[in-house]
Amino acid sequence: MSRPHQYHQPNAPDSPGHDSDSDIELDLRELTSYNPREHEIDSSSSWGQQSPGSRIPLRNLRVSRTRGSGFQRQGDRYEDGDSEGLLQDPSGGRNSDGTLEDRAPLLEPNARSNTKHDSIDDGSLRPSSRTRFARFLSFSNSEIPVRAHDVQEPNAGGTSRNITIGQYPPPRFPPNAVSNAKYTAWSFLPRTLYNEFSFFFNMYFLLVALSQLIPPLRIGYVSTYVVPLVFVLSITLGKEALDDIARRRRDAEANKEEYTILRLQDPAKVSWRKGRKNRGSVAPFKILRSNTASSYPNRLHVIEEEEERIGHSGKASSIEVSELRVKSRDIKVGDVVKLGKDQRVPADLVILRSSSAESGLFVSSPPQYGGKPPEDHSSQVDPCGGSPEMNTATIGAGSESNGSGEAFLRTDQLDGETDWKLRVASPLTQSLDPSEFASLRIVAGRPSKKVNEFVGTVDYRPQHVQHDSAEQQDPQNSKTVSAPLTIDNTAWANTVLASNITVLAVVIYTGPQTRQAMSTNPPRSKTGLLDCEINNLTKILCALTLSLSIILVALEGFEGDEKMKWYVAITRFLILFSTIIPISLRVNLDMGKSVYAWFIERDQGIPGTVVRTSTIPEELGRIEYLLSDKTGTLTQNEMELKKIHVGTVSYANEAMDEVSAYVRQGFTTGSATDALQPAALVTPSSSYHHASMGTSTTRTRREIGSRVRDLVLALALCHNVTPTTEEEDGHSFTTYQASSPDEIAIVRWTEQVGLRLIHRDRTSITLQSVETSRIVVRVRILDIFPFTSEGKRMGIVLQFFQGDGCEDAAIEAAGEIWFYQKGADTVMSSIVAANDWLDEETANMAREGYRTLVVGRRRLSAQQYQEFSAKYKEASLSLQSRDAKMFRVVKEYLEGNLELLGVTGVEDKLQKDVKASLELLRNAGIKIWMLTGDKVETARCVAVSAKLVSRTQYIHSITRLTPETPASSALDMLSLLRSKPDSTALLIDGDSLSYFLSHHRWEFISIAVLLPAVIACRCSPTQKADIAYLIRQFTKKRVACIGDGGNDVSMIQAADVGVGIVGKEGRQASLAADFSITSFHHLTKLLVWHGRNSYKRSAKLAQFIIHRGLIISVCQTIYSIAAHFEPNVLYRDWLLVGYATVYTMAPVFSLVLDTDVDEGLANLYPELYKELTKGQSLSYGTFFVWVAVSVYQGSIIQGLSQVLVGGFKEPGDVKFQQMVSVSFTVLVINELIMVACEIVTWHRIMVGSLVGTMSIYMGSVPLLGDYFDLGYVWSWGFAWRVAAISAISLIPPYSLKILRRTLKPPNYRKVQGI
Repeated sequence: MSRPHQYHQPNAPDSPGHDSDSDIELDLRELTSYNPREHEIDSSSSWGQQSPGSRIPLRNLRVSRTRGSGFQRQGDRYEDGDSEGLLQDPSGGRNSDGTLEDRAPLLEPNARSNTKHDSIDDGSLRPSSRTRFARFLSFSNSEIPVRAHDVQEPNAGGTSRNITIGQYPPPRFPPNAVSNAKYTAWSFLPRTLYNEFSFFFNMYFLLVALSQLIPPLRIGYVSTYVVPLVFVLSITLGKEALDDIARRRRDAEANKEEYTILRLQDPAKVSWRKGRKNRGSVAPFKILRSNTASSYPNRLHVIEEEEERIGHSGKASSIEVSELRVKSRDIKVGDVVKLGKDQRVPADLVILRSSSAESGLFVSSPPQYGGKPPEDHSSQVDPCGGSPEMNTATIGAGSESNGSGEAFLRTDQLDGETDWKLRVASPLTQSLDPSEFASLRIVAGRPSKKVNEFVGTVDYRPQHVQHDSAEQQDPQNSKTVSAPLTIDNTAWANTVLASNITVLAVVIYTGPQTRQAMSTNPPRSKTGLLDCEINNLTKILCALTLSLSIILVALEGFEGDEKMKWYVAITRFLILFSTIIPISLRVNLDMGKSVYAWFIERDQGIPGTVVRTSTIPEELGRIEYLLSDKTGTLTQNEMELKKIHVGTVSYANEAMDEVSAYVRQGFTTGSATDALQPAALVTPSSSYHHASMGTSTTRTRREIGSRVRDLVLALALCHNVTPTTEEEDGHSFTTYQASSPDEIAIVRWTEQVGLRLIHRDRTSITLQSVETSRIVVRVRILDIFPFTSEGKRMGIVLQFFQGDGCEDAAIEAAGEIWFYQKGADTVMSSIVAANDWLDEETANMAREGYRTLVVGRRRLSAQQYQEFSAKYKEASLSLQSRDAKMFRVVKEYLEGNLELLGVTGVEDKLQKDVKASLELLRNAGIKIWMLTGDKVETARCVAVSAKLVSRTQYIHSITRLTPETPASSALDMLSLLRSKPDSTALLIDGDSLSYFLSHHRWEFISIAVLLPAVIACRCSPTQKADIAYLIRQFTKKRVACIGDGGNDVSMIQAADVGVGIVGKEGRQASLAADFSITSFHHLTKLLVWHGRNSYKRSAKLAQFIIHRGLIISVCQTIYSIAAHFEPNVLYRDWLLVGYATVYTMAPVFSLVLDTDVDEGLANLYPELYKELTKGQSLSYGTFFVWVAVSVYQGSIIQGLSQVLVGGFKEPGDVKFQQMVSVSFTVLVINELIMVACEIVTWHRIMVGSLVGTMSIYMGSVPLLGDYFDLGYVWSWGFAWRVAAISAISLIPPYSLKILRRTLKPPNYRKVQGI
């Protein structure tokens, strides 16, 4: 633990050795190598800084290089990559301060050279060949072109990257673009076709369609088989294309968000370039396509101009800073981005400078350092300054002055933690003027997914005035200053600036190399369980078709006749029976999915819901595991202190007015009427005055008032909150910034009861009385011990100012020293003095769902503190076990027998109807896991308050497991869960979860999936995704994941169904999810109503389409048997196509409108959803029932048609046409009546489709003269045969269905009372 103003930073990488040659002897092979610097580096080593008097004429150097034998021509291009790098400096020869120096590009080429950089073995570039340069080396090695094979970092990065701020042209790194698209223009067709033909029935129909190209296998028109397949693929591919286009449009919206960047420009460079252009010289950044002698005069002219410009330049050019608005996708590495409050960070940044929003960033003049490194002067408020009524606005502004460089970030979209993170600018860059940013270089490590780690350095070379050659520069001015960079200096993409300040930060990683993107898995194509089940059923049907074909050929004899071989006959039968596997099945199901998506998006009960993946709405009805984020998903992340307890009495709700009265009296000091009279400051030992009650005040009331005052004072001081002043609509008001919303809630409460925090910096805190607006408490911060997950407590050592706060140093040194501490009851109960009420009261608050904090204090004498401080400092300097030693010192000297002041209860406001929603989902048979990056105590409180864990369930905690933990101990922790899985919930932290996933994966998951609830804390985004994948892999059940932050994207994409919530913090999860909602309670309707309907409708639709195809195949089989096993067609051409489309499709498809119960009953009886998880709506049992019905009805229809008509001999004769007209008419009527019998809730569209389809069929009969005997169709003989056969085929199955409903009614009929 360290003082608040001390920041522990890892050492920077080692620096290279110094070169003894003042002119830099540089091996050209080493131009692209780099070793980070540490501390101060002399400019004569690697910066290439030379005095004007020591310059080497560029004419001799440059011209001689072009004449030498060091270049090998290949076409019109140079092969020497290193020399070309010198001639084509991509920075345009710009120095770090923007000036053009001797290292400007010599050749200004017309096109980029595709040089072979490996060809560096030329004689002029041998390792022993060294060249002396004067100011020829770039300020940054990154300004020298980096060759492709030098870059070893994934995704176009390097093992370490050197970033020169404002570098032109910018280095080549990935674009800063968000992309959630699944396909590219090149991968769309291959990937989608592969996905489609991975389904068995699509491949089956492809083979059937291709078989029609073989004459012996051809049956009817080729289009009969090809067109349906093409239509099916077009529908599916079209849906995928539309979904992906929609994703790209949403990505485009995010990528178009505009940001302000600073453009650092050297006016001298711009004017010189313009002059060259006007004089007709070669344009910058172009490659000469020839190195013939005719080009030398132009190059010499350029060199002369450059030397003349440098010779007449009296001093280094100044950098002009201007603002430029660019889109997010156009931000590049090296850009300086300007951010304001509540603005989202567009890329991974290193903070350079921060200042108050009011002060601006460009008003100050450049600081005069004289080459010395800038120092960090933290702003401090003089405790004696000003009148007793210190101006609040002034104090608030002072806390944000440029000296501190502090900024708070909201990172819940990145790591799920609700605590605000304190970030600081490096002291090296905080005091710099933005125009001097061009003198900075950032060295950063390779891109990584570790959001809590970063190591880098920042190098600064001050700008200097160029003296005459006779003058000598001050050696102190030639120093290069380096400083380390840590995670404290960064702002990762998708975090939000919470402070009311303006931040300048340089971009170090963009696009796919940001921490957020690297923690996110690429999107995958999701296939519904229903599609997989239907795929398996079609395999059964195919096997049935093959068996039937072989049987029919075998019955005739495999010898066959000479016209047709037996294997040809089998193939023809397979083609004839291909209708058993109806190709229209995919078309109908895909169209049904679109209808379900339309219903969901237009449901007024869940406004704002968006279906982003329209291929899996049925999955919403099969969910068995729900993995949920906490912050922003279950909670609003808005804290409020609801209750306090001071030992003998508790206060909540209206009783807080009494607390305000106690505070008002306890902090009334001096004269309340005379503003000029100094007011005495309050200390913990100040006597409590209860003036309003006078002498009649009882001792008990005074004691309670004193306790309340002490607790409120402790809460107002023991925290890490910083007040800031904001202005809106001309009115100023104070807001608070902190790393924890709990602390903000507590400080807001102290203000409500009368004690306001008006100033806090790293060394002092000032409190003001709300009633009198007087300063009542001033303290000096001596030590702070921040909250940690291991310690579960936060402490602070303070020294109180006495009197009016203006005593001399001797009196101040005698001020009271107090140690305050607050923390979880589990650790504080052993630290505070013995009492008989703490455990009971904390348990009561926990049952109410409050987050409890126990507050205590202890007074220290000056000697005690000096002794502690010495021991603590000694421990902090230890090189081994430093943290443990510091912890022991704090525990020994401070954490013992603390005076217990009270307990607070803070409520984390839940999302609307979260409790009812979780209870409904639990009753629907869904096991709920809460995965959060937040602290263990926070997650436990939210789980209890949200009713995720019921009161009858025991919470079993597993925490602090490490790789060194014995396996037996870890497995023993799981044994309790195995004994009582139904009544136990698991609470596990990230380290323990990582241990189990690494060492006991299957033992852990086999027990965890049986529990009704699991709470996992401190989870990384990768761990969340791993858990989702592991549950899917182990249980083979459907898993849904819901979240609202960027840290939830990986989890959402790993789930079978991903649900994103559009929250206050952004749309990252919403854009990546399959379904987007606006509130958690909308999930219940999405699952219990829309999910259930989608699954049941699709299951019924699929089975009906299979029945429709199977029944016509049975008719074909019966006919083939009657035709002596000849593979002849019964229904050919239009009859076959029309049956599956015009004559039956609309009524069958209308089943997507059917509902078995209304929405009210579905919510009232969530158990109806639970039965769907068993898959009973579409199972092997229901499938074979439909197969039996199809075989029966097909046999009756075709068999009776042949018997009642009789006499046909071969296809085409009159009797055959009469038989076909009877059987086909009965077939259509049978299908329409079967649809009517299956409907539970009638819809006008259903009625219209049935009546309309029958009318269309009757109207088309006169057009079927090629297939029917039209004269026979209009006879009474046709009518009675159709009626009789229809009755025999329909009445028995329907009677059995009625009997089954009577004996074993389905659940939906039970709840309806039918």
